[in-house]
Amino acid sequence: MSEPRYKRVVLKISGEGLCSPGNSGIDGRQLLKLAEEIKLVTDLGVQVCVVVGGGNIVRGSAIAKDSPIEESTGHYMGMLATVVNALAVQDTLESIGVPTRVQSALSIESVCEKFIRRRAIRHLEKGRTVIFAAGTGNPFVTTDTGAALRAAEVRADVLLKATKVDGVYTSDPVKDPTATRIESLSFQDVIERRLEIMDVSAFDLCQRSGIPIIVLDLWKTGNMSAIVRGEGIGTVIGAG
Repeated sequence: MSEPRYKRVVLKISGEGLCSPGNSGIDGRQLLKLAEEIKLVTDLGVQVCVVVGGGNIVRGSAIAKDSPIEESTGHYMGMLATVVNALAVQDTLESIGVPTRVQSALSIESVCEKFIRRRAIRHLEKGRTVIFAAGTGNPFVTTDTGAALRAAEVRADVLLKATKVDGVYTSDPVKDPTATRIESLSFQDVIERRLEIMDVSAFDLCQRSGIPIIVLDLWKTGNMSAIVRGEGIGTVIGAG
């Protein structure tokens, strides 16, 4: 088997990826599917970080619109939701033999480590999958930007953005049967066309750090491992 193209990857998955379609909360079957896909990659000797959102439990910006809760408080609630998700991912990964550590941007010493960049890198070097929780620890900043920041900090080779489709399309493939997958885009293309894949700040961070972003369908078995081996799956966003 050929050597993996990418040695250290950051996987960004939304909170909705942990629940069944149209529902909220956490679905054990979705968790196990995610864990199995990650294990296929770690079995190749690739170092993996995971950044998970919290929208399946609390979406901070939304909860503030329909309640007296201040938006900044809503964002902190969303950060705590990502910690809940991170712990769920951790236990599921370890149940199938993948050693892990959870690091949080917020201090919650009883359940996880505080994020320390050098410690995170050391965990990766020891073969542990590191799950980053609580975004950047700041309100008004999304977990997409948090994923880009962590990717830059740990010097990742690539940021994988998990979605429900296998890349970026010329139009919505659900509504338009003639839509075709775009194999590659430059960061400038994405920004100028205002493609709502990730936040502009996330693209900017990855562009400045020289980290490509690959948009993929994580729920198709073997997609993630195929990408780290260099197969042409998903849409690559890079300097182009």
